Amino acid sequence: MCGRYASSASSDDLSREFEVDDVVGEWGGPSWNVAPTDAVPAVLERADKESGEVRRRLTPLRWGLVPSWSKDVKGGARMINARVETVAEKPAFRRAFAARRCLLPADGYYEWYDTEQPGRGGRPRKQPFFIHRADGGLLAMAGIYEFWKDPAADPDSPDAWVVSCSVITTTATDAVGHIHDRMPMVVPAAARDAWLDPTCTDPQRALELLEVTEAAQLEAYAVVGLVSNVRNDGPELLTPLAEEPPADEQTPDGAGPGDTGEGGAGQDRLL
Repeated sequence: MCGRYASSASSDDLSREFEVDDVVGEWGGPSWNVAPTDAVPAVLERADKESGEVRRRLTPLRWGLVPSWSKDVKGGARMINARVETVAEKPAFRRAFAARRCLLPADGYYEWYDTEQPGRGGRPRKQPFFIHRADGGLLAMAGIYEFWKDPAADPDSPDAWVVSCSVITTTATDAVGHIHDRMPMVVPAAARDAWLDPTCTDPQRALELLEVTEAAQLEAYAVVGLVSNVRNDGPELLTPLAEEPPADEQTPDGAGPGDTGEGGAGQDRLL
């Protein structure tokens, strides 16, 4: 799975990288510890309601997809990932995969590896790793998004709507498979236009646009335990374990991505 990731690029940098037409809303700035329910930057395309022109937008989405038929948003934190093997078929994802695809830019993502060292409560100590492109480029993670309307809210209020997303994952390559068995799928630059095109509603065609990042393009290294606590954020989370900070700055042994807390996932406005 992909349960935490880093996304520190500015809106200007993302706009240039992904040839964005409009920046809509704000997501709180860079984060090196993106967690479920956080607002994350996403690139997507929507047709203008008045002109019908398709525009590419950079906008915040709530990480953790909430299907349109959900009774509430609580289950979204469990739907941060969609498996590529079933994304075109599962009821929670198939409609979004057919027509609402997006890109979720990331510096890289974290995975936790069970060590043989005992941690708190006798559980194995979990060691976080940061996985990123070896050339320092961004990962254009493949995503899907969905609209959900709060039945208890004022139907005329933009706040009644929640727009949420999931990262599409696949079997990990050898480069990171020893750390975790799943990894995010990516969309290569040459396929971005087709992937984002809202008029492309053929699931099989969409599946053909996805790629697995080649093992030689990825680098993984152990980082300090700060990322295991969702309250920590900053570039220091990417510090290699060999440069570990003093003990009083570390999180408890055994902590892992389950300590997600509640992210600031406010939606400023509709897409």
